[in-house]
Amino acid sequence: MRGLRWVRPVQVVYAIALVVYLVVGCVLALHFHFLMGDALSRVQSAQGALFSRDPHLAEIGFIFTPLTSLVELPLVALSPWIPDLTRYGLAGVIMSAAFMAAAVAQIWGIADDRGTPRWQQIAVTAVFLVNPMIVFYGATGMSEAPFVFLMCWATRRLIRWTSTDDVHDLISTGVALGLGYLTRYDAAVAIAAAAVFVAVVTRLRATHADPTAVRGHSRRSALLDAVIVVAPGALAVSVWAVTSWLLTGQLFAQFQSGYGNSQILAQSGGPSSAGLPALGFSAASLLVLAPALPLLVPAIAVLAGRRRDIEVVVPTLLFGSVLAFQTYSYVTGVTFPFLRFYICAIPLIAVYALQFSPARGGVRSRRPGAYVSPRDTHQPRLPVAAVVATVVLAASLPITFVAMGNRHLSVQQYALGVLFGRGDSDPVEQAKQRAIVDTFATERQIADYLDAMHLPDGSVLMDTVYGFAIVAASNNPKQFVVPSDKDFVSALNNPAGHGVQFILAIPTEGRGASDAVNRRYPTIFDNGGGVGSLYLEIPNTGADQPTWRMYRVFGDTGSQ
Repeated sequence: MRGLRWVRPVQVVYAIALVVYLVVGCVLALHFHFLMGDALSRVQSAQGALFSRDPHLAEIGFIFTPLTSLVELPLVALSPWIPDLTRYGLAGVIMSAAFMAAAVAQIWGIADDRGTPRWQQIAVTAVFLVNPMIVFYGATGMSEAPFVFLMCWATRRLIRWTSTDDVHDLISTGVALGLGYLTRYDAAVAIAAAAVFVAVVTRLRATHADPTAVRGHSRRSALLDAVIVVAPGALAVSVWAVTSWLLTGQLFAQFQSGYGNSQILAQSGGPSSAGLPALGFSAASLLVLAPALPLLVPAIAVLAGRRRDIEVVVPTLLFGSVLAFQTYSYVTGVTFPFLRFYICAIPLIAVYALQFSPARGGVRSRRPGAYVSPRDTHQPRLPVAAVVATVVLAASLPITFVAMGNRHLSVQQYALGVLFGRGDSDPVEQAKQRAIVDTFATERQIADYLDAMHLPDGSVLMDTVYGFAIVAASNNPKQFVVPSDKDFVSALNNPAGHGVQFILAIPTEGRGASDAVNRRYPTIFDNGGGVGSLYLEIPNTGADQPTWRMYRVFGDTGSQ
Protein backbone atom coordinates (compact mmCIF):
# COMPACT_ATOMS: atom_id res chain seq x y z
CA MET A 1 0.00 0.00 0.00
CA ARG A 2 2.86 2.35 0.74
CA GLY A 3 3.95 2.16 -2.90
CA LEU A 4 0.53 3.40 -4.06
CA ARG A 5 1.28 6.80 -2.57
CA TRP A 6 3.63 7.38 -5.47
CA VAL A 7 0.93 6.71 -8.08
CA ARG A 8 -0.33 10.02 -9.42
CA PRO A 9 -3.98 10.42 -10.48
CA VAL A 10 -2.95 11.21 -14.06
CA GLN A 11 -1.14 7.87 -14.24
CA VAL A 12 -4.29 6.07 -13.17
CA VAL A 13 -6.25 7.98 -15.81
CA TYR A 14 -3.72 7.03 -18.47
CA ALA A 15 -3.72 3.36 -17.45
CA ILE A 16 -7.52 3.11 -17.51
CA ALA A 17 -7.73 4.74 -20.93
CA LEU A 18 -4.93 2.58 -22.31
CA VAL A 19 -6.63 -0.64 -21.18
CA VAL A 20 -9.98 0.44 -22.65
CA TYR A 21 -8.51 1.28 -26.05
CA LEU A 22 -6.30 -1.82 -26.18
CA VAL A 23 -9.19 -4.13 -25.34
CA VAL A 24 -11.49 -2.54 -27.92
CA GLY A 25 -8.71 -2.56 -30.53
CA CYS A 26 -7.84 -6.22 -29.96
CA VAL A 27 -11.51 -7.25 -30.15
CA LEU A 28 -12.02 -5.36 -33.42
CA ALA A 29 -8.79 -6.64 -35.01
CA LEU A 30 -8.49 -10.19 -33.72
CA HIS A 31 -12.11 -11.20 -33.23
CA PHE A 32 -13.96 -9.26 -35.93
CA HIS A 33 -10.95 -8.74 -38.27
CA PHE A 34 -12.02 -5.12 -38.73
CA LEU A 35 -9.02 -3.19 -40.06
CA MET A 36 -8.64 0.36 -41.31
CA GLY A 37 -6.75 0.63 -44.59
CA ASP A 38 -4.64 3.66 -43.71
CA ALA A 39 -3.64 2.09 -40.40
CA LEU A 40 -2.65 -1.23 -41.99
CA SER A 41 -0.75 0.61 -44.72
CA ARG A 42 1.39 2.40 -42.14
CA VAL A 43 2.10 -0.88 -40.35
CA GLN A 44 3.20 -2.39 -43.65
CA SER A 45 5.48 0.60 -44.25
CA ALA A 46 7.18 -0.05 -40.91
CA GLN A 47 7.39 -3.75 -41.79
CA GLY A 48 9.07 -2.88 -45.09
CA ALA A 49 11.63 -0.69 -43.36
CA LEU A 50 12.74 -3.70 -41.30
CA PHE A 51 11.95 -6.92 -43.17
CA SER A 52 11.72 -6.24 -46.91
CA ARG A 53 14.25 -7.47 -49.44
CA ASP A 54 15.81 -4.02 -49.34
CA PRO A 55 15.24 -2.71 -45.79
CA HIS A 56 15.77 1.01 -45.41
CA LEU A 57 14.02 3.77 -43.51
CA ALA A 58 12.71 5.42 -46.68
CA GLU A 59 10.37 2.43 -47.01
CA ILE A 60 7.90 4.38 -44.87
CA GLY A 61 7.31 6.56 -47.92
CA PHE A 62 6.65 10.26 -48.40
CA ILE A 63 2.95 10.36 -49.22
CA PHE A 64 1.65 9.99 -45.70
CA THR A 65 3.14 11.52 -42.60
CA PRO A 66 5.95 9.47 -41.02
CA LEU A 67 5.41 9.67 -37.27
CA THR A 68 3.00 6.76 -36.89
CA SER A 69 5.18 4.36 -38.89
CA LEU A 70 8.30 5.46 -37.02
CA VAL A 71 6.63 4.85 -33.66
CA GLU A 72 5.48 1.43 -34.83
CA LEU A 73 8.99 0.28 -35.80
CA PRO A 74 9.89 -1.21 -32.37
CA LEU A 75 6.58 -3.09 -32.29
CA VAL A 76 6.86 -4.34 -35.85
CA ALA A 77 10.38 -5.57 -35.02
CA LEU A 78 8.65 -8.23 -32.89
CA SER A 79 6.43 -9.45 -35.73
CA PRO A 80 8.57 -12.51 -36.60
CA TRP A 81 7.56 -13.85 -33.18
CA ILE A 82 4.11 -12.21 -33.00
CA PRO A 83 2.81 -12.20 -36.62
CA ASP A 84 -0.51 -10.56 -35.67
CA LEU A 85 1.38 -7.32 -35.06
CA THR A 86 1.43 -6.89 -38.84
CA ARG A 87 -1.17 -9.37 -40.14
CA TYR A 88 -3.96 -7.75 -38.13
CA GLY A 89 -2.29 -4.40 -37.59
CA LEU A 90 -1.88 -4.83 -33.82
CA ALA A 91 1.25 -2.64 -33.92
CA GLY A 92 -1.04 0.18 -35.02
CA VAL A 93 -3.60 -0.65 -32.35
CA ILE A 94 -0.95 -0.41 -29.62
CA MET A 95 0.36 2.84 -31.08
CA SER A 96 -3.05 4.53 -31.26
CA ALA A 97 -4.11 3.26 -27.83
CA ALA A 98 -0.98 4.68 -26.21
CA PHE A 99 -1.39 8.06 -27.90
CA MET A 100 -5.12 8.42 -27.30
CA ALA A 101 -4.66 7.48 -23.65
CA ALA A 102 -2.05 10.26 -23.51
CA ALA A 103 -4.64 12.64 -24.99
CA VAL A 104 -7.02 11.72 -22.16
CA ALA A 105 -4.19 12.43 -19.70
CA GLN A 106 -3.72 15.87 -21.28
CA ILE A 107 -7.40 16.71 -20.79
CA TRP A 108 -6.94 15.74 -17.13
CA GLY A 109 -3.82 17.93 -17.02
CA ILE A 110 -5.61 20.94 -18.51
CA ALA A 111 -8.20 20.65 -15.74
CA ASP A 112 -5.42 20.26 -13.16
CA ASP A 113 -3.60 23.36 -14.37
CA ARG A 114 -6.80 25.38 -14.28
CA GLY A 115 -7.71 24.33 -10.75
CA THR A 116 -10.99 22.85 -11.95
CA PRO A 117 -13.12 21.27 -9.19
CA ARG A 118 -12.25 17.61 -8.91
CA TRP A 119 -15.78 16.41 -9.66
CA GLN A 120 -15.77 18.27 -12.97
CA GLN A 121 -12.21 17.19 -13.77
CA ILE A 122 -13.21 13.53 -13.37
CA ALA A 123 -16.51 13.94 -15.23
CA VAL A 124 -15.15 15.77 -18.28
CA THR A 125 -12.14 13.47 -18.56
CA ALA A 126 -14.40 10.41 -18.34
CA VAL A 127 -16.77 11.78 -20.99
CA PHE A 128 -13.83 12.45 -23.30
CA LEU A 129 -12.37 8.99 -22.61
CA VAL A 130 -15.56 7.13 -23.57
CA ASN A 131 -16.60 9.33 -26.49
CA PRO A 132 -17.27 6.73 -29.22
CA MET A 133 -15.13 8.51 -31.81
CA ILE A 134 -12.26 8.80 -29.35
CA VAL A 135 -12.60 5.12 -28.45
CA PHE A 136 -12.75 4.07 -32.09
CA TYR A 137 -9.69 6.04 -33.17
CA GLY A 138 -7.85 5.10 -30.03
CA ALA A 139 -8.35 1.46 -30.98
CA THR A 140 -7.80 1.23 -34.74
CA GLY A 141 -4.23 2.36 -35.40
CA MET A 142 -5.08 5.55 -37.28
CA SER A 143 -3.09 8.79 -37.14
CA GLU A 144 -6.00 10.59 -35.46
CA ALA A 145 -4.83 9.30 -32.07
CA PRO A 146 -1.33 10.84 -32.08
CA PHE A 147 -2.70 13.98 -33.73
CA VAL A 148 -5.35 14.48 -31.04
CA PHE A 149 -2.73 13.91 -28.35
CA LEU A 150 -0.26 16.37 -29.86
CA MET A 151 -2.95 19.02 -30.32
CA CYS A 152 -4.10 18.54 -26.71
CA TRP A 153 -0.49 18.75 -25.51
CA ALA A 154 0.12 21.94 -27.51
CA THR A 155 -3.13 23.43 -26.21
CA ARG A 156 -2.25 22.63 -22.61
CA ARG A 157 1.23 24.12 -22.81
CA LEU A 158 0.06 27.26 -24.60
CA ILE A 159 -2.68 27.76 -22.00
CA ARG A 160 -0.01 27.45 -19.32
CA TRP A 161 2.14 30.03 -21.11
CA THR A 162 -0.64 32.63 -20.90
CA SER A 163 -0.07 32.59 -17.13
CA THR A 164 3.59 31.64 -16.75
CA ASP A 165 5.26 33.34 -19.74
CA ASP A 166 7.68 30.44 -19.34
CA VAL A 167 9.84 29.74 -22.38
CA HIS A 168 9.64 26.02 -21.56
CA ASP A 169 5.89 26.11 -22.20
CA LEU A 170 6.50 27.83 -25.53
CA ILE A 171 9.13 25.28 -26.50
CA SER A 172 6.80 22.40 -25.62
CA THR A 173 4.03 24.01 -27.65
CA GLY A 174 6.33 24.29 -30.66
CA VAL A 175 7.59 20.72 -30.32
CA ALA A 176 4.05 19.36 -30.03
CA LEU A 177 2.92 21.24 -33.14
CA GLY A 178 6.05 20.26 -35.05
CA LEU A 179 5.43 16.61 -34.29
CA GLY A 180 1.79 17.26 -35.17
CA TYR A 181 2.87 18.20 -38.70
CA LEU A 182 4.67 14.85 -38.96
CA THR A 183 1.38 13.22 -37.99
CA ARG A 184 -1.09 15.18 -40.11
CA TYR A 185 -0.25 18.00 -42.48
CA ASP A 186 -3.11 20.22 -41.31
CA ALA A 187 -1.07 20.96 -38.17
CA ALA A 188 0.61 23.63 -40.31
CA VAL A 189 -2.40 25.94 -39.84
CA ALA A 190 -2.29 25.39 -36.06
CA ILE A 191 1.41 26.35 -36.08
CA ALA A 192 0.56 29.59 -37.86
CA ALA A 193 -2.35 30.33 -35.50
CA ALA A 194 -0.19 29.70 -32.42
CA ALA A 195 2.59 31.95 -33.74
CA VAL A 196 0.22 34.85 -34.40
CA PHE A 197 -1.39 34.44 -30.97
CA VAL A 198 1.94 34.38 -29.16
CA ALA A 199 3.27 37.37 -31.09
CA VAL A 200 0.17 39.47 -30.38
CA VAL A 201 0.05 38.57 -26.68
CA THR A 202 3.75 39.23 -26.15
CA ARG A 203 3.55 42.56 -28.00
CA LEU A 204 0.60 43.69 -25.90
CA ARG A 205 2.25 42.57 -22.67
CA ALA A 206 5.52 44.28 -23.48
CA THR A 207 3.74 47.51 -24.40
CA HIS A 208 1.54 47.39 -21.30
CA ALA A 209 4.48 46.63 -19.00
CA ASP A 210 6.47 49.64 -20.17
CA PRO A 211 4.58 52.08 -22.40
CA THR A 212 7.67 54.29 -22.66
CA ALA A 213 9.87 51.50 -24.03
CA VAL A 214 11.17 51.68 -27.56
CA ARG A 215 8.61 50.21 -29.95
CA GLY A 216 11.23 47.99 -31.53
CA HIS A 217 11.78 46.22 -28.21
CA SER A 218 8.22 44.94 -28.03
CA ARG A 219 8.40 43.89 -31.65
CA ARG A 220 11.58 41.94 -31.08
CA SER A 221 10.10 40.23 -28.03
CA ALA A 222 6.99 39.28 -29.99
CA LEU A 223 9.04 38.01 -32.92
CA LEU A 224 11.33 35.96 -30.69
CA ASP A 225 8.44 34.25 -28.92
CA ALA A 226 6.74 33.53 -32.24
CA VAL A 227 9.95 32.04 -33.62
CA ILE A 228 10.22 29.72 -30.61
CA VAL A 229 6.77 28.34 -31.45
CA VAL A 230 7.33 28.14 -35.20
CA ALA A 231 10.90 26.78 -35.24
CA PRO A 232 10.15 23.08 -34.51
CA GLY A 233 7.37 23.05 -37.09
CA ALA A 234 9.54 24.81 -39.66
CA LEU A 235 12.26 22.26 -39.01
CA ALA A 236 9.79 19.39 -39.43
CA VAL A 237 8.46 20.82 -42.70
CA SER A 238 11.89 21.51 -44.17
CA VAL A 239 13.55 18.23 -43.13
CA TRP A 240 10.63 16.15 -44.37
CA ALA A 241 10.46 18.08 -47.66
CA VAL A 242 14.20 18.01 -48.31
CA THR A 243 14.44 14.31 -47.49
CA SER A 244 11.57 13.65 -49.88
CA TRP A 245 13.30 15.68 -52.60
CA LEU A 246 16.61 13.88 -52.14
CA LEU A 247 15.02 10.44 -52.36
CA THR A 248 12.09 10.96 -54.72
CA GLY A 249 12.86 14.18 -56.58
CA GLN A 250 9.72 15.81 -55.18
CA LEU A 251 9.65 18.29 -52.33
CA PHE A 252 6.04 17.57 -51.43
CA ALA A 253 5.28 14.08 -52.67
CA GLN A 254 2.00 14.10 -50.78
CA PHE A 255 0.75 16.66 -53.31
CA GLN A 256 2.93 16.10 -56.39
CA SER A 257 3.19 12.32 -56.58
CA GLY A 258 0.97 10.06 -58.66
CA TYR A 259 0.19 8.34 -55.36
CA GLY A 260 -0.66 11.63 -53.61
CA ASN A 261 -3.94 12.80 -52.16
CA SER A 262 -5.10 14.73 -55.24
CA GLN A 263 -4.52 11.67 -57.42
CA ILE A 264 -6.29 9.39 -54.95
CA LEU A 265 -9.24 11.76 -54.98
CA ALA A 266 -9.31 11.89 -58.79
CA GLN A 267 -9.00 8.11 -59.12
CA SER A 268 -11.83 7.66 -56.63
CA GLY A 269 -14.18 9.62 -58.84
CA GLY A 270 -13.39 13.14 -57.70
CA PRO A 271 -14.85 15.03 -54.74
CA SER A 272 -18.27 13.80 -53.69
CA SER A 273 -19.44 17.39 -53.41
CA ALA A 274 -18.23 20.94 -53.12
CA GLY A 275 -19.60 24.37 -52.29
CA LEU A 276 -22.74 24.57 -50.17
CA PRO A 277 -23.43 20.80 -50.01
CA ALA A 278 -19.90 20.23 -48.76
CA LEU A 279 -20.31 23.06 -46.25
CA GLY A 280 -23.47 21.35 -45.04
CA PHE A 281 -21.60 18.08 -44.53
CA SER A 282 -18.86 19.85 -42.59
CA ALA A 283 -21.39 21.63 -40.38
CA ALA A 284 -23.26 18.37 -39.76
CA SER A 285 -19.99 16.62 -38.87
CA LEU A 286 -19.14 19.29 -36.32
CA LEU A 287 -22.62 19.13 -34.82
CA VAL A 288 -22.69 15.36 -34.39
CA LEU A 289 -19.17 15.23 -32.93
CA ALA A 290 -19.72 18.21 -30.65
CA PRO A 291 -23.48 18.80 -30.36
CA ALA A 292 -22.89 21.12 -27.41
CA LEU A 293 -20.95 23.64 -29.50
CA PRO A 294 -23.91 25.93 -30.35
CA LEU A 295 -24.83 26.09 -26.65
CA LEU A 296 -21.41 26.35 -25.05
CA VAL A 297 -19.62 28.69 -27.46
CA PRO A 298 -21.78 31.79 -26.80
CA ALA A 299 -21.78 31.09 -23.07
CA ILE A 300 -18.02 30.57 -22.82
CA ALA A 301 -17.44 33.69 -24.94
CA VAL A 302 -19.49 35.79 -22.53
CA LEU A 303 -17.76 34.29 -19.49
CA ALA A 304 -14.31 34.80 -21.02
CA GLY A 305 -15.12 38.42 -21.77
CA ARG A 306 -16.31 39.10 -18.24
CA ARG A 307 -13.35 37.35 -16.69
CA ARG A 308 -10.82 38.70 -19.20
CA ASP A 309 -9.87 35.05 -19.56
CA ILE A 310 -7.37 34.76 -22.40
CA GLU A 311 -7.03 31.00 -21.84
CA VAL A 312 -10.28 30.43 -23.74
CA VAL A 313 -8.68 31.84 -26.89
CA VAL A 314 -6.06 29.07 -27.02
CA PRO A 315 -8.28 26.03 -27.78
CA THR A 316 -10.39 28.21 -30.05
CA LEU A 317 -7.38 29.06 -32.19
CA LEU A 318 -5.56 25.73 -32.18
CA PHE A 319 -8.46 23.31 -32.59
CA GLY A 320 -10.55 25.86 -34.46
CA SER A 321 -7.87 26.48 -37.09
CA VAL A 322 -7.64 22.76 -37.85
CA LEU A 323 -11.43 22.44 -38.12
CA ALA A 324 -11.62 25.53 -40.34
CA PHE A 325 -8.90 24.13 -42.58
CA GLN A 326 -10.67 20.79 -42.92
CA THR A 327 -13.93 22.55 -43.74
CA TYR A 328 -12.21 24.73 -46.35
CA SER A 329 -10.46 21.70 -47.86
CA TYR A 330 -13.70 19.80 -48.30
CA VAL A 331 -15.68 22.78 -49.53
CA THR A 332 -13.04 23.42 -52.20
CA GLY A 333 -13.09 19.76 -53.23
CA VAL A 334 -9.57 18.69 -52.26
CA THR A 335 -10.35 16.11 -49.59
CA PHE A 336 -12.78 13.35 -48.65
CA PRO A 337 -16.07 13.40 -46.66
CA PHE A 338 -14.64 11.62 -43.63
CA LEU A 339 -16.10 12.28 -40.21
CA ARG A 340 -12.71 11.68 -38.60
CA PHE A 341 -11.30 14.83 -40.19
CA TYR A 342 -13.38 16.84 -37.69
CA ILE A 343 -12.35 14.89 -34.61
CA CYS A 344 -10.67 17.95 -33.06
CA ALA A 345 -14.15 19.24 -32.24
CA ILE A 346 -14.25 16.68 -29.41
CA PRO A 347 -11.24 17.92 -27.38
CA LEU A 348 -12.28 21.49 -28.20
CA ILE A 349 -15.66 21.10 -26.53
CA ALA A 350 -14.12 19.20 -23.61
CA VAL A 351 -11.70 22.05 -22.90
CA TYR A 352 -14.54 24.57 -23.19
CA ALA A 353 -16.51 22.63 -20.58
CA LEU A 354 -13.55 22.78 -18.19
CA GLN A 355 -13.21 26.52 -18.77
CA PHE A 356 -16.71 27.16 -17.47
CA SER A 357 -15.05 26.96 -14.07
CA PRO A 358 -12.79 29.98 -13.48
CA ALA A 359 -9.04 29.50 -13.31
CA ARG A 360 -7.88 29.00 -9.74
CA GLY A 361 -4.46 28.96 -8.15
CA GLY A 362 -1.09 29.40 -9.76
CA VAL A 363 0.49 27.23 -12.43
CA ARG A 364 3.79 25.76 -11.33
CA SER A 365 6.53 26.86 -13.67
CA ARG A 366 10.22 26.02 -14.09
CA ARG A 367 11.13 29.59 -14.97
CA PRO A 368 8.40 32.24 -14.98
CA GLY A 369 8.94 34.89 -17.64
CA ALA A 370 9.05 38.64 -17.40
CA TYR A 371 5.36 38.92 -18.26
CA VAL A 372 4.02 36.33 -15.84
CA SER A 373 0.29 36.96 -15.38
CA PRO A 374 -1.20 35.87 -12.05
CA ARG A 375 -4.76 34.61 -12.24
CA ASP A 376 -7.65 36.49 -10.73
CA THR A 377 -8.59 34.22 -7.83
CA HIS A 378 -11.65 36.30 -6.91
CA GLN A 379 -13.80 35.21 -9.84
CA PRO A 380 -17.07 33.53 -8.72
CA ARG A 381 -17.09 29.79 -9.31
CA LEU A 382 -20.58 29.63 -10.90
CA PRO A 383 -21.04 25.94 -10.05
CA VAL A 384 -24.41 25.81 -11.81
CA ALA A 385 -22.82 26.86 -15.12
CA ALA A 386 -20.09 24.24 -14.71
CA VAL A 387 -22.67 21.54 -13.93
CA VAL A 388 -24.80 22.49 -16.94
CA ALA A 389 -21.77 22.51 -19.27
CA THR A 390 -20.66 19.09 -18.04
CA VAL A 391 -24.16 17.60 -18.31
CA VAL A 392 -24.59 18.97 -21.83
CA LEU A 393 -21.21 17.51 -22.77
CA ALA A 394 -22.18 14.07 -21.45
CA ALA A 395 -25.61 14.24 -23.11
CA SER A 396 -23.87 14.67 -26.47
CA LEU A 397 -22.42 11.15 -26.43
CA PRO A 398 -25.55 9.34 -27.70
CA ILE A 399 -25.77 11.74 -30.65
CA THR A 400 -22.20 10.99 -31.67
CA PHE A 401 -22.79 7.26 -31.22
CA VAL A 402 -25.88 7.28 -33.45
CA ALA A 403 -24.14 9.44 -36.07
CA MET A 404 -21.31 6.92 -36.35
CA GLY A 405 -23.88 4.42 -37.63
CA ASN A 406 -25.09 6.75 -40.38
CA ARG A 407 -23.66 5.73 -43.73
CA HIS A 408 -23.97 9.25 -45.16
CA LEU A 409 -22.06 10.96 -42.36
CA SER A 410 -19.76 8.16 -41.27
CA VAL A 411 -18.70 6.12 -44.28
CA GLN A 412 -15.70 4.65 -42.46
CA GLN A 413 -17.45 3.59 -39.25
CA TYR A 414 -21.08 2.78 -40.06
CA ALA A 415 -20.30 -0.84 -40.93
CA LEU A 416 -19.54 -1.50 -37.26
CA GLY A 417 -23.27 -1.80 -36.69
CA VAL A 418 -23.40 -5.19 -38.37
CA LEU A 419 -20.94 -6.56 -35.80
CA PHE A 420 -23.25 -5.74 -32.92
CA GLY A 421 -26.62 -6.54 -34.45
CA ARG A 422 -27.31 -2.92 -35.43
CA GLY A 423 -26.84 -3.41 -39.15
CA ASP A 424 -29.09 -1.88 -41.79
CA SER A 425 -32.42 -3.67 -42.20
CA ASP A 426 -31.92 -3.75 -45.96
CA PRO A 427 -30.16 -7.04 -46.89
CA VAL A 428 -28.23 -5.26 -49.65
CA GLU A 429 -26.90 -2.71 -47.21
CA GLN A 430 -26.10 -5.45 -44.71
CA ALA A 431 -24.03 -7.17 -47.38
CA LYS A 432 -22.16 -3.92 -48.02
CA GLN A 433 -21.47 -3.52 -44.32
CA ARG A 434 -20.19 -7.08 -44.07
CA ALA A 435 -17.94 -6.47 -47.07
CA ILE A 436 -16.47 -3.41 -45.34
CA VAL A 437 -15.71 -5.45 -42.24
CA ASP A 438 -14.10 -8.15 -44.41
CA THR A 439 -12.16 -5.66 -46.50
CA PHE A 440 -8.76 -7.39 -46.31
CA ALA A 441 -9.86 -11.01 -45.92
CA THR A 442 -9.01 -11.82 -49.55
CA GLU A 443 -5.58 -10.24 -49.24
CA ARG A 444 -4.85 -12.40 -46.19
CA GLN A 445 -5.84 -15.47 -48.18
CA ILE A 446 -3.48 -14.50 -50.99
CA ALA A 447 -0.65 -14.00 -48.49
CA ASP A 448 -1.30 -17.44 -46.98
CA TYR A 449 -1.35 -19.03 -50.43
CA LEU A 450 1.97 -17.44 -51.41
CA ASP A 451 3.56 -18.33 -48.07
CA ALA A 452 2.57 -21.95 -48.59
CA MET A 453 4.48 -21.96 -51.91
CA HIS A 454 7.75 -21.25 -50.05
CA LEU A 455 8.99 -18.93 -52.79
CA PRO A 456 12.50 -17.49 -52.78
CA ASP A 457 13.17 -13.80 -52.20
CA GLY A 458 12.00 -11.45 -54.94
CA SER A 459 9.62 -13.93 -56.57
CA VAL A 460 6.38 -11.89 -56.56
CA LEU A 461 6.20 -8.44 -58.14
CA MET A 462 3.35 -6.03 -57.41
CA ASP A 463 2.53 -2.47 -56.47
CA THR A 464 1.40 -1.70 -52.92
CA VAL A 465 -1.45 0.63 -53.94
CA TYR A 466 -3.70 -2.24 -52.89
CA GLY A 467 -1.05 -4.86 -52.23
CA PHE A 468 0.11 -3.49 -48.88
CA ALA A 469 -2.42 -5.72 -47.11
CA ILE A 470 -0.92 -8.81 -48.76
CA VAL A 471 2.60 -7.91 -47.66
CA ALA A 472 1.45 -7.07 -44.13
CA ALA A 473 -0.28 -10.45 -43.79
CA SER A 474 2.63 -12.46 -45.16
CA ASN A 475 5.14 -14.31 -43.00
CA ASN A 476 7.72 -13.84 -45.76
CA PRO A 477 7.76 -10.19 -46.88
CA LYS A 478 11.08 -10.76 -48.65
CA GLN A 479 9.30 -12.72 -51.39
CA PHE A 480 7.80 -9.48 -52.75
CA VAL A 481 9.27 -6.90 -55.11
CA VAL A 482 7.53 -3.58 -54.40
CA PRO A 483 8.01 0.05 -55.52
CA SER A 484 10.07 1.02 -52.48
CA ASP A 485 12.76 -1.51 -53.46
CA LYS A 486 15.71 0.09 -55.22
CA ASP A 487 15.62 -2.49 -58.04
CA PHE A 488 11.85 -2.30 -58.57
CA VAL A 489 12.02 -0.45 -61.90
CA SER A 490 14.59 -2.80 -63.39
CA ALA A 491 12.64 -5.82 -62.12
CA LEU A 492 9.45 -4.36 -63.59
CA ASN A 493 11.12 -3.89 -66.98
CA ASN A 494 12.68 -7.37 -67.00
CA PRO A 495 10.83 -9.61 -64.53
CA ALA A 496 12.30 -12.93 -65.64
CA GLY A 497 15.82 -11.54 -65.69
CA HIS A 498 15.46 -10.52 -62.05
CA GLY A 499 14.11 -13.84 -60.84
CA VAL A 500 10.48 -12.73 -60.63
CA GLN A 501 8.20 -15.76 -60.96
CA PHE A 502 4.77 -14.15 -60.48
CA ILE A 503 3.16 -10.76 -61.00
CA LEU A 504 0.04 -9.75 -59.09
CA ALA A 505 -2.19 -7.49 -61.18
CA ILE A 506 -5.38 -5.51 -60.58
CA PRO A 507 -7.79 -3.76 -62.99
CA THR A 508 -6.75 -0.36 -64.32
CA GLU A 509 -9.95 1.29 -63.12
CA GLY A 510 -10.06 3.64 -60.14
CA ARG A 511 -6.89 3.69 -58.10
CA GLY A 512 -5.63 0.83 -60.23
CA ALA A 513 -4.71 3.49 -62.80
CA SER A 514 -1.81 4.54 -60.55
CA ASP A 515 -0.57 0.98 -60.08
CA ALA A 516 3.02 0.82 -61.40
CA VAL A 517 2.44 -2.61 -62.96
CA ASN A 518 -0.53 -1.28 -64.92
CA ARG A 519 1.38 1.80 -66.02
CA ARG A 520 4.20 -0.35 -67.38
CA TYR A 521 1.95 -3.06 -68.85
CA PRO A 522 -1.47 -1.45 -69.52
CA THR A 523 -3.10 -4.72 -70.64
CA ILE A 524 -1.56 -7.04 -68.06
CA PHE A 525 -4.77 -7.59 -66.14
CA ASP A 526 -6.67 -8.50 -69.32
CA ASN A 527 -4.16 -10.64 -71.15
CA GLY A 528 -0.84 -10.74 -69.31
CA GLY A 529 0.63 -7.74 -71.13
CA GLY A 530 3.03 -9.98 -73.01
CA VAL A 531 5.03 -10.83 -69.89
CA GLY A 532 3.08 -13.64 -68.29
CA SER A 533 0.32 -16.24 -68.49
CA LEU A 534 -2.68 -16.34 -66.18
CA TYR A 535 -1.96 -18.59 -63.22
CA LEU A 536 -4.79 -17.73 -60.82
CA GLU A 537 -7.72 -15.31 -60.48
CA ILE A 538 -8.90 -14.32 -57.02
CA PRO A 539 -12.28 -12.53 -56.77
CA ASN A 540 -12.35 -10.11 -53.87
CA THR A 541 -14.94 -10.23 -51.11
CA GLY A 542 -13.90 -6.90 -49.59
CA ALA A 543 -15.55 -3.54 -50.11
CA ASP A 544 -13.96 -1.42 -52.85
CA GLN A 545 -11.16 -3.95 -53.23
CA PRO A 546 -10.04 -5.20 -56.65
CA THR A 547 -10.12 -8.65 -58.17
CA TRP A 548 -6.59 -10.03 -58.24
CA ARG A 549 -4.95 -11.93 -61.07
CA MET A 550 -1.72 -13.80 -60.61
CA TYR A 551 0.45 -14.21 -63.71
CA ARG A 552 3.38 -16.58 -64.11
CA VAL A 553 6.21 -14.72 -65.79
CA PHE A 554 7.27 -15.96 -69.24
CA GLY A 555 10.76 -17.41 -69.18
CA ASP A 556 10.56 -18.28 -65.49
CA THR A 557 12.10 -21.62 -64.69
CA GLY A 558 11.13 -21.62 -61.01
CA SER A 559 9.16 -24.45 -59.52
CA GLN A 560 5.39 -24.55 -59.50
